[in-house]
Amino acid sequence: MATLSAAAAARQAATLSRISSPKSPAQVAALIHRRGLAGAADHHGPPRINCWQDPMSPSKWKEEHFVIVSLSGWGLAFYGGYKFFTGGKGKEEEKVVEAAH
Repeated sequence: MATLSAAAAARQAATLSRISSPKSPAQVAALIHRRGLAGAADHHGPPRINCWQDPMSPSKWKEEHFVIVSLSGWGLAFYGGYKFFTGGKGKEEEKVVEAAH
């Protein structure tokens, strides 16, 4: 157990010494994080709009709005089907019957 923690500490010290003092510009460049294929910088195609600006054209909507509206619609369809086929039965409250004296 002690050898594992000593080895981990040695690895961490070696890594820190390598990172903390880069020797050449190539090592400095290697430490800079690059967002390789990150989106949202270069748009392709027509600009996307909010779903409430043109509700009849889902092809123009932003992707996240399309997902929210689609999932809400499917949820509503399943819930409506459930209520239709079960006859709208929910929890039935107990009716209190007053005792006649």
